[in-house]
Amino acid sequence: MPRLRRSRSPVHLARRAGAALLAVLALVLAFRPDPAPAGARAPAVPVVVAAADLPAGTRLGAGDLTVVAVPPEAVPDGVVERTELLQHRVLAAGVRRGEPLTDARLVGAGLTTLLPEGQVAAPVRLADLAVTALVRAGDRVDVLATAGGTGVAERVAAGALVLAAPGGSDDEAAGAGLLLLAVDDGTAARLAAASAGATLTISLPPP
Repeated sequence: MPRLRRSRSPVHLARRAGAALLAVLALVLAFRPDPAPAGARAPAVPVVVAAADLPAGTRLGAGDLTVVAVPPEAVPDGVVERTELLQHRVLAAGVRRGEPLTDARLVGAGLTTLLPEGQVAAPVRLADLAVTALVRAGDRVDVLATAGGTGVAERVAAGALVLAAPGGSDDEAAGAGLLLLAVDDGTAARLAAASAGATLTISLPPP
């Protein structure tokens, strides 16, 4: 005569269900990836920087460039990761050793992105090369023109934004006194006319 199986008690069934749940939880924890350590940062980004102090007008070669690792939050816009991308490009302004080389530092389209609406980039060559050492990109300057023999200076540009400046004191580092200014079309025409027959210098107006 067959024996009848006794039904399991609710307590026993609950224990078995709990054991099965713990086994599943152990498997999930075993295969879960290790959490990132507290305070971990994103990996550094390679950035091309100047290998030495370089004057405006430098045509970049392999020896002028190097790559450093920079934290992602400190990477400026307009940089590149490989030195070959900048070789043979020309500096629009002087740079310091270790400075990231952005497109705004190079002759080309990067500079024109800094132009305010309705303005153009106008080069201005100053007679006194040492004066350019006083100016940096982002400054505002007045341009003064003195016609030969008159001794009278005329202001031909007022409050012009400096897009690029050499930032040096000797002939090579000063880029032969050349500044790049953001001005409107009319002022650009006056600067071009004054450059043909007058001596140009600048003054720095109050902010």
